[in-house]
Amino acid sequence: MKGFEKYQKKLQNYIDKDRYQHTLGVMYTSAALAMAYHYDVEKAMLAGLLHDCAKNIPHAKKLELCKKNHIEVSDVERENPFLLHAKVGALIAKKKYGVEDKEILHAIAVHTTGAPAMGTLDMILFIADYIEPGRDKALNLPAIREMAFQNLEHTVERILYDTLNYLNQKSGRIDPVTEHTYEYYKNRRKLIV
Repeated sequence: MKGFEKYQKKLQNYIDKDRYQHTLGVMYTSAALAMAYHYDVEKAMLAGLLHDCAKNIPHAKKLELCKKNHIEVSDVERENPFLLHAKVGALIAKKKYGVEDKEILHAIAVHTTGAPAMGTLDMILFIADYIEPGRDKALNLPAIREMAFQNLEHTVERILYDTLNYLNQKSGRIDPVTEHTYEYYKNRRKLIV
């Protein structure tokens, strides 16, 4: 991809070393999934590279950017502003990195909660963020990594199921979008099977 290195160099100035390593893992995992599902590898890599570009922005600044740019903030996001890095990340990818591709921007915006009826790139990025090689704490990770190369929709559903179970056990607030997304994919599987 032309100018890909400039994105990498610029990004390194805005995120910490560990986040950058995670980002590279997501970028390469996105590329592998894109190849497996006959999707544009360069678009998948760029989405992976920039998916956490807003992660290190202070929470108050994320809220301020949302207000200034008319980005809707749910009650759960207001209480847990770290969740806003996806929506703000799409804004930053567009304004700071010059990304105009709507699929890339949408994939970045929904990579934490997911969304009903996700496109291929949305699912690739959502899954890559969960299974990249640096991840080691998620439940059922070996099975999910294998599943990721067999069926994107089933993998999204499984990740959402595990995430919701984890949050319920932790008694954490759950973003309603995550619940709606899980219900959407669970119901789709029932219709397909």
